[in-house]
Amino acid sequence: MFKKMKNIDTAFRHIRGFTMLIIIGSVLLSCFALYKSFSLVSEMQDRIYILANGKALEAYSAGRKDNIPVEARDHVKTFHQLFFTLDPDDKAIEMNITKALYLADGSAKRIYDDLKENGYYAGLISGNVNQTIHVDSVAVDINEYPYRFRCYATQRIVRPTSITTRSLITEGALRNVSRSDNNPHGFLIERWATIANKDLKTTARRY
Repeated sequence: MFKKMKNIDTAFRHIRGFTMLIIIGSVLLSCFALYKSFSLVSEMQDRIYILANGKALEAYSAGRKDNIPVEARDHVKTFHQLFFTLDPDDKAIEMNITKALYLADGSAKRIYDDLKENGYYAGLISGNVNQTIHVDSVAVDINEYPYRFRCYATQRIVRPTSITTRSLITEGALRNVSRSDNNPHGFLIERWATIANKDLKTTARRY
């Protein structure tokens, strides 16, 4: 009788131990499944699918901090292209300058007002001169805020009789502002100044 009870007790302990192992294993498996599910959802949220020409292209979203150097350089480049791309048309000049001034503070507005007061834009229109700019490089220091930048560019001024190539170097700082349709990068150029702007060469136009 005692031997039978002992066997029953031993069997019960084995069953209890086996049951505990199953419960612990189930809990661990459930925790692992939940972890993998949250990881998969987080990874899927970082993916963006863009439909282009009937094809789904996969892209990855990134934080603002990861894109600061790229967005800062493009902001500076866009501003300079708008501010210095000028045609002999007052409406075209006004349209470009208006767009450019959304990207900078009063320092750019003061430079524009000085050029306008000195008859620079009127001279472009009366002389049928158009001006384009190529931004060669933009150096941005993101180690300190506001982010300092220096822009190196080449201007091309086309007159009826000649073409002048000029080098342009400007500098300033970038401050964070809210993004908008007029300022998609969310930066504002401040303390903008021209460091150098000199002729490189002038060639006669051939007809």
